[in-house]
Amino acid sequence: MSKELGPTGRPMPNFPEPKPRKPGLPATVIAMCNQKGGVGKTTTAINLGAALVETGRKVLLVDFDPQGSMTVGLGVNAYELEQSIYHVLMDRELGIKDIVMQTSIEGLDLAPSNIDLSAAEMRLVTEVGREQVLSRVLKPILHDYDVVLIDCQPSLGLLTVNALTAADGVLVPLECEYFALRGVALLKDTIEKVRDRTNDDLQIIGLLGTMYDSRTLHGKEVLQTLVEGWGDLVFHTVIRRTVKFSDSTVAGEPITEYATSSPGSTSYRQLAREVLVRCPGA
Repeated sequence: MSKELGPTGRPMPNFPEPKPRKPGLPATVIAMCNQKGGVGKTTTAINLGAALVETGRKVLLVDFDPQGSMTVGLGVNAYELEQSIYHVLMDRELGIKDIVMQTSIEGLDLAPSNIDLSAAEMRLVTEVGREQVLSRVLKPILHDYDVVLIDCQPSLGLLTVNALTAADGVLVPLECEYFALRGVALLKDTIEKVRDRTNDDLQIIGLLGTMYDSRTLHGKEVLQTLVEGWGDLVFHTVIRRTVKFSDSTVAGEPITEYATSSPGSTSYRQLAREVLVRCPGA
């Protein structure tokens, strides 16, 4: 009997129940990256993190975007932060443990950010080993977590290069519309440069179709084009467009908490399983 075809036009695999992680391993670090804004990076980082916690993982979310969307999306007032990831980058006396805060979900922690981080790009230019600053910052906590998810800003500047240098893998959220396809080749070039110069272990974990509307031919064609160009690097899981994501952001909660039985929650739980299959050590 043939398997049912998923939204990407390929047979949908059965992703196994995640097994407990082997103790003693450092965290798997995943950068959410796409230089195009509004593609669902922050939504994916928050909800994938929450779904991974449900599998028994301890997760740190790192808000590495000066807009602070991840911080706000978890119910934290970014403007009232006395210290953020920016201060840890700039002050060697300050450790990341000094700024990490617990979210409303046990096992899901946040390293917050706000507009202060926009100054880091200029200040890091004169630093020795400027591409490795985030790697240095994260190193002391890698054995405290199972997965670290970095929400990158929508550009390919020095902050994003720092995130890619610190990461084991890149997850690329991609809106299911044609303009989103154009920037992926540029992102791939940046990933190749980082791999050549600062992080030769960096892997592309996968491309994730987001904001998908199955009622439109356009969305289906974009997914088909993605699979033709990138093959198995495209996740089988696809995140459909739903108003529940906006509602959960306003509520300051992941969708897995806000609307636990919604299709969006189901999709991110499936994505968590697929990510763990693609990242065996996570």
